[in-house]
Amino acid sequence: MADFLATLKSQPLLADGAMGSYLFKLTGRLSESNHVYEAFNVDQPELVQRVHTEYLAAGARCLKTNTFGANRVQLRPFGLDGRVAALNRGGVQVARSAIAKFSAVQGDPGPYFVLASVGPTVTPLTTAAAVADCYREQVETLAAAGADALLLETFSSQPQLELLIALIHSLPGMPPIIAEMSPHGGENGGPLEPDPVAFVNRMALLGVPVAGVNCCAPWDASAFVDAAKDAPPVRSGAVQLVVMPNAGGFQRIGSRLMTSVNPEFAGKLARTFSDLGVRLLGGCCEMHPPHIEEMGNYLQSRRVGDRAVAVPAAPAAIPVGDDAKRANGGFSRKLKSGQFVVSLEALPPRGTDERVLQSKVDFMAAVAASGLVDAVDFTDGSRGIPLISPGDFIQVIRSRLNWTAASGDPIELIPHFTARDLNLMGIQSRLVGYHHNRIHNVLFVTGDPPKMSPTYPRSSAVFDLDSIGMIRLTHSCLNAGVDFGGVPLGKHARPHTHFTIGAGVEPEAPDLPREFSRLEQKLAAGADYIMTQPVFHPAPLRALEKYRGQSAFLVGVMVLANLEHAQRMAQVPGVVIPEQLLQRIAARATVEDQAKVGRDIAAEQIQELVRQGWSGVYLMSTAVGLGTLDVLSAGLGK
Repeated sequence: MADFLATLKSQPLLADGAMGSYLFKLTGRLSESNHVYEAFNVDQPELVQRVHTEYLAAGARCLKTNTFGANRVQLRPFGLDGRVAALNRGGVQVARSAIAKFSAVQGDPGPYFVLASVGPTVTPLTTAAAVADCYREQVETLAAAGADALLLETFSSQPQLELLIALIHSLPGMPPIIAEMSPHGGENGGPLEPDPVAFVNRMALLGVPVAGVNCCAPWDASAFVDAAKDAPPVRSGAVQLVVMPNAGGFQRIGSRLMTSVNPEFAGKLARTFSDLGVRLLGGCCEMHPPHIEEMGNYLQSRRVGDRAVAVPAAPAAIPVGDDAKRANGGFSRKLKSGQFVVSLEALPPRGTDERVLQSKVDFMAAVAASGLVDAVDFTDGSRGIPLISPGDFIQVIRSRLNWTAASGDPIELIPHFTARDLNLMGIQSRLVGYHHNRIHNVLFVTGDPPKMSPTYPRSSAVFDLDSIGMIRLTHSCLNAGVDFGGVPLGKHARPHTHFTIGAGVEPEAPDLPREFSRLEQKLAAGADYIMTQPVFHPAPLRALEKYRGQSAFLVGVMVLANLEHAQRMAQVPGVVIPEQLLQRIAARATVEDQAKVGRDIAAEQIQELVRQGWSGVYLMSTAVGLGTLDVLSAGLGK
């Protein structure tokens, strides 16, 4: 059996989500007399196993047992205090059974882990004797049943938690402890209690190897991680961080009262926490299998960077230079000549509606005729949604607008290229196909994980390479005339491709050292230009200043469609919208007036970027149309 702590130190682990709220969803009844959730371990084990199996199918590697309230004090009001041992033993057994069956069906040996859930009492216990009377039988049974760790979760009283930790340390044969507090106090911008750094330091002193928070709103979990990630025990590795937030409360978003913590938000949250060093991630109340699935998808997209693909040595193969790339189109020519360039992001259509397709083609014609845009870059399954592939859409545009090899394209057409969908062989095949189809400028991105829905078949993410690997192989191999194995691409004199190579950067990523380390690797691998995520204030650009001499930087400018759009974007990890901009949009009553302010802000940003001498603009708009060209016209003074 794999060692839980050793595995946790070597890789982030994904735990499951809520047990109680999911059982409520399945049964329609709260835990109550004659319907006590913990009793299901023995009385209805098939229901608990169903919950476990759904979380395993969603990607969880750690299962929390259905034993949260299975201590003597909490079971006594239901007359179940004589069943403490049986219910806790059953909780571990049903989790192990779910893992064994799932592993056998999937052919996946894991590792998987069982985290034995131990929750607080309604009224905190204040003496060692009271804690021992309440918990001793529970924790001894959980340990004897083979739990990989004891998960002490949702404690609001740190003294009670510490008494329980002391009890566990006094008993022989105990598994490692995971200690989670449910913090409070951060609702109105006040300090969290307990103080994150003080809590982590205290857990280290008590010999607890994994500590963090659960059953709190995502924003409180974020505040905890921001404070605790640099605590000495965390930096040294003495304490690994764990975060398992709930779905948070309702918020007013635009004119609606709703929660913003949908599965996709949970996925991005997991990516952010992982980037900040959290090792054990999962969910609590109202975080159900769809949330865990998205968390797993985003974590998989982060793990790709850990796998390196070696670039074969090709002694006589020298990549093509700037002169060859200037011939790729007006964008590449201006880029290599140091002139200001403009690229406009566009989404290929999703389905077969001819009107949608033709409207997008017509807009491409208008963009080309405007003289304001040097390139259009087409997303590759943005947000993990299946769209027409960028290369195919480029060919549709050319065919309908009669842009031939003889006439050339009036603007450069750039496909995004994600590592998500193709293995190493498929990547090379597509790039060579692009070369023959006059697509000679590619923006490489690692890519969003597949986005699932109940009606869409499950899709796997490949991630043989990340964006760095694709840049390196394209520059050092294809642009040098050899394939990924070092074999010449042809017997003719110049078998080289001549791709202009683009990459991305998040200048406000949660883990900036990691992001800038990856940026440096992209530049070293051969990127010709860098497109940034949306930037709404000067600080991120100051952070990029030291890299400006190494490549061309196109700064991301997003046209905010209205207040609701702005508020939604402000919650996206890696995007910061200053409060004064939000207030400027909110000051307008109608959506139309808010949209005008959004366009004005974007035009002002473009004017400032031109003044500061950046290489260009990467313009993003949810409502691509002639209004987008008006923004460019105002921003560029044309």
